[in-house]
Amino acid sequence: MMKYKLSALFLMLGTFIYAQQITCSPKDKSLFEIKISDLEKTKASNLGDTIVLVGQSFLGTPYVEKTLEIGDTETLVVNFGGLDCTTFVENVLAFGLMLKNQQRDFENFTNNLETVRYRNGSLNGYPSRLHYFTEWIRNNEQKGLIKEITSELGGVEITKPINFMGTHRNLYPFLASDENFEAMLAVEKEIAKEELCYLPKDQIKSKEHLIKSGDILALATSIKGLDVTHTGIAIHQPDGRLHLLHASSKNGEVEISELPLADYLKNIKSNIGIIVARPILLPF
Repeated sequence: MMKYKLSALFLMLGTFIYAQQITCSPKDKSLFEIKISDLEKTKASNLGDTIVLVGQSFLGTPYVEKTLEIGDTETLVVNFGGLDCTTFVENVLAFGLMLKNQQRDFENFTNNLETVRYRNGSLNGYPSRLHYFTEWIRNNEQKGLIKEITSELGGVEITKPINFMGTHRNLYPFLASDENFEAMLAVEKEIAKEELCYLPKDQIKSKEHLIKSGDILALATSIKGLDVTHTGIAIHQPDGRLHLLHASSKNGEVEISELPLADYLKNIKSNIGIIVARPILLPF
């Protein structure tokens, strides 16, 4: 039985909406079955390698923006046909949890995805989604899924207002609702109380040996009101350097960066460094 009641099942543009809570197309449901079967056959010696293997299983998946902005009510969107940088990481963690806990049912996956994507693991409207990645990291650390290690790497702390959504309301259709808008302003106010810790970009090359394959990397930014502009998964390559496994908007698909991370970031003027979180995936 699905986590949510199936009595309200609708077919809308080829997409099933389960009790107005889970949105998933028949194609994505089939892709889930194929992916979990394939992943169960993989072998990894540690959790980091497991995360990398799951991430690599998405290589070539198209980059698609705003896949979660569907309809006029927040639902748990399952979409394997198109990923942005955040949904890529969320799907990888959800499957990583399945492998770690020897789960294989779609209900297990949706439970895991909801746990990762929403504040305190519970979908309760648009504002409950972890829109800002620094809050995403903190909240998933509280759940026991990851551990932020930026400070251990020599990260520096800054105080920065985080209010991009509140100051760019027109960019977010769900914020047309005054209720959602006021709730997000309250979320931003809480996030702003926390200092932002990042490893400066000029220190990444000298510290990359301390970052493990499978670690989650977030690109901290100087853009006003924003904490992070991009995220992905650390992967050490045969060249002996640390690269980024990510859903690339520039190249339009999930890929491994051609350049080592430290060199890749040199081309992003607004980047100030990275935030690093290590998956531990304790049961939630």
